[in-house]
Amino acid sequence: MKTLDSIPNRTYKATIFAMLFEDKEHLLELYNAISGKHYTNPEMLEINTLENAIYMAMRNDISFLIDARLSLYEHQSTYSLNLPLRFLLYISALYSSMTREANLYGTKPIELPPPRFVIFYNGKVEQPDRQILKLSDLYTIKEECSLELEEAVERAIEECIQEGILKEFLEKNRAEAKNMSIFEYDQEKHIKQEREEAWEEGRKEGKKAGERDMLLKLAEKKLRKGKTIAEIAEELEESEKTIKEILDSRKG
Repeated sequence: MKTLDSIPNRTYKATIFAMLFEDKEHLLELYNAISGKHYTNPEMLEINTLENAIYMAMRNDISFLIDARLSLYEHQSTYSLNLPLRFLLYISALYSSMTREANLYGTKPIELPPPRFVIFYNGKVEQPDRQILKLSDLYTIKEECSLELEEAVERAIEECIQEGILKEFLEKNRAEAKNMSIFEYDQEKHIKQEREEAWEEGRKEGKKAGERDMLLKLAEKKLRKGKTIAEIAEELEESEKTIKEILDSRKG
């Protein structure tokens, strides 16, 4: 039986996509196109693609850090619903390499950059211009979850009666119990939806604040290097008024 140490160090031929975007200038242009940003300094990127990660079917063309986020880009000519699972395995290995020196058993939380996976597809099978693949779509779902709500409630009541759970009450008030269960489910679903909408609104506001904080850090860094407001504005592709307002906000 081979040990991990004795497994041959297998390499694979890099794709044209990976070769092209190993260049930070090209990669930054691609990131700007996807994110809507206008960064001009390629050194903001920290490429951390895993080498020789072909084992366990794990491969990623390019991964990098920017904006405190871990971005993973891959070119694919074959459509597969298993891509989220493959990325889960890859990101686990990547996080493992990033936290190799960290104390995983300590009480101090280990900060991790949130991942974002992007697939560039050019296969023969027609697909939408944009779509989201979710890992949760691969989860095994119990039969009860696929039932219509009314049927599921009816079955639950019947099982309770057969098991002697509130038998007399349910036999006398079956319809009321059924309607109340459906009402409570709808209420819970409504509350959950409202929470999700509130969270999404908060996330958008947080994103705006995060972008402003990043712009402030970049402006401060350039200011310490002796750059003028006009020079900073030109390099960051912002108006002089915006740069001045952001820098002045430090005093508040």
